Amino acid sequence: MIGGAKPLAAPLLGATPPAGRRLATAACAPDPSPALATAAAQSPGQSDRAPPPRPPDESAASSTALRGTSQLSRWSRARALRSGRRLGLDRAAVSLAPPTMPQPTPSLVPDVAAGAAEDDDDDLCDAERDAVAGKAIYMVSDGTGWTAEHSVNAALGQFEHCLVDRECSVNTHLFSGIDDMDRLLEVIKQAAKEGALVLYTLADPSMAEATKKACDFWGVPCTDVLRPTVEAIAAHIGVAPSGIPRSSPSRKGQLTEDYFRRIEAIDFTIKQDDGAQPQNLNRADIVLVGVSRTGKTPLSIYLAQKGYKVANVPIVMGVNLPKALFEINQDKIFGLTINPVILQAIRKTRAKTLGFDGYTSNYAEMAHVRQELDHANQIFAQNPMWPVIGVTGKAIEETAAVVVRVYHDRKQKCSMPRISKRY
Repeated sequence: MIGGAKPLAAPLLGATPPAGRRLATAACAPDPSPALATAAAQSPGQSDRAPPPRPPDESAASSTALRGTSQLSRWSRARALRSGRRLGLDRAAVSLAPPTMPQPTPSLVPDVAAGAAEDDDDDLCDAERDAVAGKAIYMVSDGTGWTAEHSVNAALGQFEHCLVDRECSVNTHLFSGIDDMDRLLEVIKQAAKEGALVLYTLADPSMAEATKKACDFWGVPCTDVLRPTVEAIAAHIGVAPSGIPRSSPSRKGQLTEDYFRRIEAIDFTIKQDDGAQPQNLNRADIVLVGVSRTGKTPLSIYLAQKGYKVANVPIVMGVNLPKALFEINQDKIFGLTINPVILQAIRKTRAKTLGFDGYTSNYAEMAHVRQELDHANQIFAQNPMWPVIGVTGKAIEETAAVVVRVYHDRKQKCSMPRISKRY
């Protein structure tokens, strides 16, 4: 009978879905069959005079209903991950403010309901992918974001035991140049949707305070990375901070001597790469010596950006080192070494990039790699004044920190090693 099909269609046609799922129900519910609607309107007498229309396939309808139920579950799960309801906010309400919290001023928090409603268009696959990707950390800065980024990287180093195994994967997102309230609130609103942690370095006290209030209002965990240090220095020297961001036009003064010193150092370092112009080694602040692929060039450029004039000289079997290397102040020279297995892997990648093949070059063969490292170690042993730094497993920044520390210790002859700079 036709009437037997009506209960099957009723949940999709007659029931009123919850407010949070109406969009999903509309997307999943099939259009009502015209034949089914006509049959439902017929009286018993009419059905005796005309043959009843063919009922829809119950197995197909059941399958559609099951798919709709599964789709609703997926929508609900995705929305719980990305929507305001994850933060305990009522999306159906006109205002999403918690009952116990006073309504914030319009200048601080925009229409939250309108922003939350935009989440309805989020793609399901993106939501599930974000859930698998891990926790999000938002870094917000009114300048370059260097301070926030390096602070977060240093802190994440304490969690390598689980980050490497992807047990607690983290995605960092840097928002630099955030110097107006509208952009700031947009970032925090997005952080609320993604359940992110917000870490900020905002020199303007009003911007920092607005960030704290907005994060508290939307339930976003946040930490001011810059403020504790600024307040500690202010208390120590007895001077109030200006509260002006470094990127502000009002702070754009004349180019400093330090700026030109760094430009000159970068220019010098590029010209002295890979043993070029050995007659200028005496002008270098630091000279790096090591076999190929020990990181001499990237380390040189990194140090140059900090204002050091750096030259690097390769150690090659069968090629004598330049005489000028032994005529300059030996306190400037630093040797670099590396584990042979790691060096071979790096050279294999390099050879593949350059299109070398194993039949024409022994560049990445283990026997040749060990011979080069042994040859370098003999040179280092003959020059005990050269500190030898192992770069295996070290980032460029870590190796640079060792070089700079030893350089300043030798130059200043302090009783306690330090890196000093006057402002």
